Amino acid sequence: MDFQIPDKLYYKIGEVAKFTGIKTHVLRYWETEFSAIRPNKSRSNQRLYRKQDVELILRLKDLLYNQGFTIAGARKKLREKPAKGSVKTAAASVAKSSEPTADDQLALPLAATYDPKILREIRQDILRLKQSLENKP
Repeated sequence: MDFQIPDKLYYKIGEVAKFTGIKTHVLRYWETEFSAIRPNKSRSNQRLYRKQDVELILRLKDLLYNQGFTIAGARKKLREKPAKGSVKTAAASVAKSSEPTADDQLALPLAATYDPKILREIRQDILRLKQSLENKP
């Protein structure tokens, strides 16, 4: 995919629809069919997609529209483990191997009860938010 996703923390459904080429009603339908697509909701109940959600939507679009998968087939394909040499696998191994930082200490007591992947995503979102607040004049 040659498309570059704009660098933001969250994207509204209209933005996602515009740069993925998927209509909003289709995105809402995919949320019901694919449990991995779960955008957060704002106080005004607007869907807020993260970059990883958009990447998944683009992957789904490719599976369904270009490769001819059915919904069930795409769901099964997404459950499969990525190939050994994939970029995501390499990034995940780097993330697992790094020692906990001071920011990680906040989440360590929660580690026993929450999915480590979700905790990692939360930490990344908090760090991005911190950085964006520090960069403001």
